[in-house]
Amino acid sequence: QLQASGGGLVQAGGSLRLSCAASGFDLDYYAIGWFRQAPGKGREGVSCISSRGTRTYYADSVKGRFTISRDNAKNTVYLQMDSLKPEDTAVYYCAAPQERHWIPHSWSAWREYKIWGQGTQVTVSS
Repeated sequence: QLQASGGGLVQAGGSLRLSCAASGFDLDYYAIGWFRQAPGKGREGVSCISSRGTRTYYADSVKGRFTISRDNAKNTVYLQMDSLKPEDTAVYYCAAPQERHWIPHSWSAWREYKIWGQGTQVTVSS
């Protein structure tokens, strides 16, 4: 199971740090992706980090503003979100592929991720 937390209401230009914690399995074997879904829109890949943290990927819309990281000792992956914009408002989810040490050919292809947690709401006011 994965559990995303850390969402909330913030003004434009503000920051939030999301956490993705695992229970029941070792997170350090898995790449983790962050996805978001705004009302009336499809699920969008935000960022991804490899199991060892050596590779990271970002959507163009968040590059330079969001930073993904992981602390395998704490079984947790983080998404630091700075310079938030109203268009970042969405429910954010973390997810893992079913295979260990594997990132989908297209990291943002959400259907390739089989282990999902409940999301956390991020709302950015203008």
